[in-house]
Amino acid sequence: MATIAVAAGPESVVVRPGSRELFVVSSSGTVSVIRFPELRVAATLRIGQRARSLVFSPDGRWAYVLEPSRGEIVFLDCAPLKELTRSKVAGQLSSLAIAPNGRILVAAAADKGRIFFVEADTRKPLGFVEVGKGPKSMVILPDSSKVFVANSEEEKISAVDLASRRLLSHIEIGSAPGALLLKPDGGEIFVLSPRTSTMTIVDAFHNNVEQSLPTGREPAMAISRRDSSILYIANAGDGSVMALEIETRTMLASTHVGTEPRVLALTPDERFLAVADSASASLAVLRADRAALLTTIPVGSRPVDVVIPDWLWQR
Repeated sequence: MATIAVAAGPESVVVRPGSRELFVVSSSGTVSVIRFPELRVAATLRIGQRARSLVFSPDGRWAYVLEPSRGEIVFLDCAPLKELTRSKVAGQLSSLAIAPNGRILVAAAADKGRIFFVEADTRKPLGFVEVGKGPKSMVILPDSSKVFVANSEEEKISAVDLASRRLLSHIEIGSAPGALLLKPDGGEIFVLSPRTSTMTIVDAFHNNVEQSLPTGREPAMAISRRDSSILYIANAGDGSVMALEIETRTMLASTHVGTEPRVLALTPDERFLAVADSASASLAVLRADRAALLTTIPVGSRPVDVVIPDWLWQR
């Protein structure tokens, strides 16, 4: 349909809630806003030398993005796009998350082994918690009670109480964690370990390991159906996508889709699965019920993110 020029080094695309806008975060330090149906850049904002890990308030009015090299959380007003203020945290910030209730921002500093807490409304720093080495990926439970962080330089994830900002436990998983995925009901966390080609399932309520399963080589990302029936895993090391029945832990299919699949997105009706292959400059489309490959579409070089907004699907 279109190829849209944005700032150099686009790393992520995020749908702004309650709008027909996509926010594109570029590693070169710029946020670009693309509007639909125009499919053009409507606004840009320079964040700094770098930009990473943008999240929205639940109503889409505010956005928050990291300037990782300066250790800052940048607060944005989305309409019109403008910077409001910055909160200085510390260290090289690796990721940002917001509690589902929209009240607390959590920023991970990989070089400090800490996660920092900032109140979203007042922008007031609330302190930090020591976790493990190299904290990166994070998930927060739907009731905003706990945050789990993957310590990428150790073989554990850490559970932290969000209200008291207190470390609850270190959960040993036996391999270095990569990406985390929270099951839609919040009961389990799927922890991918690229180095050992395994996935560990963690009980999010009791903070313990339930089971470890083999995956394809170097699992990079996982996504779940809304009813928690099927989990899809992109294996960057062998070019495959696996479909796993969550309840029985049974593999339903393993489909070769390309060279290095790293990103997955389900269509809103969950009939199709889009898979971005960062090595072959392509987007594969699968039938989600059988994980069967339908087609492969050439895109730009090294695709790194995919979103499928509801409004695009319904038009």
